[in-house]
Amino acid sequence: MPKMKTHSGAKKRFKLTGSGKLKRAHAGTSHMLRNKSKKAKLKLRHSGLVSKSEEKRIKLLLCLK
Repeated sequence: MPKMKTHSGAKKRFKLTGSGKLKRAHAGTSHMLRNKSKKAKLKLRHSGLVSKSEEKRIKLLLCLK
């Protein structure tokens, strides 16, 4: 059986942390920024973590499990 290939879109969007969690970027940073407050834009800059319910599915795409 051939090796599983890593999903190209997923490998660009997610990084694995040292503790095994998945790091992701926030959505909503590309346009319509004048409607968002400075505080909201500041929070969007920082990375977030993938929720537990989605983690298993994304790890399959990244061939981590």
